[in-house]
Amino acid sequence: QVQLVESGGGSVEAGGSLRLSCVAPEYIYSDNCMGWFRQAPGKEREGIAAIYKYIATTYYADFVKGRFTISRDSAKNTVYLQMNSLKPEDTAMYYCAAARFCGDSWDSPGHYNYWGQGTQVTVSS
Repeated sequence: QVQLVESGGGSVEAGGSLRLSCVAPEYIYSDNCMGWFRQAPGKEREGIAAIYKYIATTYYADFVKGRFTISRDSAKNTVYLQMNSLKPEDTAMYYCAAARFCGDSWDSPGHYNYWGQGTQVTVSS
């Protein structure tokens, strides 16, 4: 049963940009922490960024700092991931997820209660 719905993936050349969106029903969006993850074939799912609902706190993995930006629009129950300066190594399935809080485990998949089905991002060199 799909609860979070991601969109915005696609194929771009290296250096290009994409903006991913994740729409959640209110009962999920009301969770305080929304995160973005990705998983490449043969690799573990890894945390990219997370954002709190009520306070201006964001979290980023080192490998995306300065390139990706997470934001949310509470009026639309939507979380975004703006991805700039994309690299071929960013190619993966991208997922959004919801948790009751962020904290030190924000980048751990097991920390999250709800997941979307993912949207594919492919970056060519």
